[in-house]
Amino acid sequence: MKELTARALNLAQVQGASYADVRVVNRRTQNINLKNGVVEGLADNESQGLGVRVLVDGAWGFASSALLSPAEVERVTALAVEIARASALYKTRAVHLGPPVAHTGSFRTPMRIDPWQVSMEEKIDLLLQADRGLRATPGVRVASSTLAFWRENKIFANSEGALLEQEIVESGGGIEATAVDPRSGEVQKRSYPNSFGRDQRQEGWEAILAMDLPGNAPRIGEESVALLAADQCPAGVTTVILGPTQLALQVHESCGHPIELDRVFGTEASYAGTSFLTPEKLGNFRYGSDLVNLTADATLPGGLGTFGWDDEGVPAQRVPIVRQGILVGYLSSRESVEQLREIVGDRAPASSGGAMRADGWNRIPIVRMTNVNLEPGEWELDDLIADTDDGLYMELNRSWSIDDKRLNFQFGT
Repeated sequence: MKELTARALNLAQVQGASYADVRVVNRRTQNINLKNGVVEGLADNESQGLGVRVLVDGAWGFASSALLSPAEVERVTALAVEIARASALYKTRAVHLGPPVAHTGSFRTPMRIDPWQVSMEEKIDLLLQADRGLRATPGVRVASSTLAFWRENKIFANSEGALLEQEIVESGGGIEATAVDPRSGEVQKRSYPNSFGRDQRQEGWEAILAMDLPGNAPRIGEESVALLAADQCPAGVTTVILGPTQLALQVHESCGHPIELDRVFGTEASYAGTSFLTPEKLGNFRYGSDLVNLTADATLPGGLGTFGWDDEGVPAQRVPIVRQGILVGYLSSRESVEQLREIVGDRAPASSGGAMRADGWNRIPIVRMTNVNLEPGEWELDDLIADTDDGLYMELNRSWSIDDKRLNFQFGT
């Protein structure tokens, strides 16, 4: 594979590229879904290919292929150069990348138990145990459980001398009980450990064991039935305390996506809208009280946004986003941070924050969040509740919407 990456880089430079990078990616995914004691879905997929990105006359070109042969590498590289030359004819500004990136090394997800070495029988048996626990409470009509595993092996090389190998492994799972009132037809759901099907971590099978889906299943079934008889949530203006999963979603949507610099500049809007955090707000826009500190941390153990290097070869790092309530940073790439410097000068960082990520070998990398988190304060949850005379504790999201500038939102739990 390294011979193929070297070949692509050499060909790109010979054909006029001022910069080139290559990613060879192998990705395997496995999903198991069980409903009311029956395996309803079982998929094990693998995909492999190569993507070549080049810079010619200040414009990008990208091409990819699932064929990994010398002849195909030549074709794909030539196509990427051709696309870049065509794009250069209509560019509004030339791409600048800043300081060279020439790191070498390897990164692997730390894990104790490789999920790919755990038998399918053991995985299904765990879900069956959880299924029985969910349906142990009368009134539970639908019991759903799922496991999901993801592995990506990637080689990255660029014309500046970078050569990197990474293996990322993720493991996830979750359960959900749906209860129905036979008289009114009211439906209530309860899930664990997260909403939207499952929780996922960059760990091995040990992450699934730590969730203890079978052990938590009876409680989730009971809670779904209890919700059928629960009082209506009171209406009015009050204090809201968010639980961990709802807070994580809130930070992701209202804080994470708006700080992606390609979104800020309007070069990306399709996947999650644009952003209200325009460059002039850097250093003066108030996001919250003095207690609010947000950090984008690609080094966080177990995080889904954790890696050794991003898809431009920039090392993982901690990037301050909000400090004492004020916006102080963005998620950036090599190109976008240079563009930011053109606008705000020295208020911009000197180099990329390492947030360039591609969704597979056949996708060009774009700025996407790493692990964006609210830094902890000094109080525990009990302290927050004790200090609140009137309020609501909200956890486990059931609905969510936000406008296309990431400004106004609403949610239900």
